[in-house]
Amino acid sequence: MAELIYAQDNGKLAFGDYTLATKAKADGFEFGGDLYKVKTFKDITKLERNGMFVYESVPGTKVTNFLANDKEVSFSAEGTTDTQVTLELEAEKEFKLFIEGTNIGKMKTNLGGKLVLSVQLTEGKSSAVRVVKQ
Repeated sequence: MAELIYAQDNGKLAFGDYTLATKAKADGFEFGGDLYKVKTFKDITKLERNGMFVYESVPGTKVTNFLANDKEVSFSAEGTTDTQVTLELEAEKEFKLFIEGTNIGKMKTNLGGKLVLSVQLTEGKSSAVRVVKQ
């Protein structure tokens, strides 16, 4: 079985496995001074940092090159079909969304700071997503 969460050679985070038939989780993974927890399988992938929600996809995904800071969140996602991704960002702020380098437009987070977006995925091919604070 592949690792559920790991640090990549480029200093970014990778997590998730959409090929699993049953739920799997990894808890207490230390990266960049934070503790991460991932729950993943074919129906959902969820990432938490220090007990707080960070990323969720329905259905599940494999995420690579994940980077989150106070200015942007960027990652590449791979899955089997169109996927709904929810990110935890700053509440009631506007963000510019890029998918595969194309400017999709601006989106605003809700009161809780959640941003929900759809990504068209094809198995075996990853799509690059970048969400930049305005």
